[in-house]
Amino acid sequence: MYRRLVWVLPLLLVAGCAAGPNPVSTQHAPAGFWLGLWQGLIVPITFLISLFNDHVSIYEVHNNGNWYDFGFVLGIYILFGSVLTGAARRR
Repeated sequence: MYRRLVWVLPLLLVAGCAAGPNPVSTQHAPAGFWLGLWQGLIVPITFLISLFNDHVSIYEVHNNGNWYDFGFVLGIYILFGSVLTGAARRR
């Protein structure tokens, strides 16, 4: 029970950091590796929010290309790959 709480509590805390509206704007610099990594890490929370809010998307369209994509995929792998690796070790 407490182990689940240790994982759920931080996820709830970062829920407030989920990506917001995604207007295509050239007023700010395009998203790079670090923002891609962060958005990859919070993708489950952002995905749930995007199901109920049409103004939230899980992917930043104003990005710098391959480095953002690499960070995004790496963030998803860190989040879900570690869970899958841990489950495989228990078997």
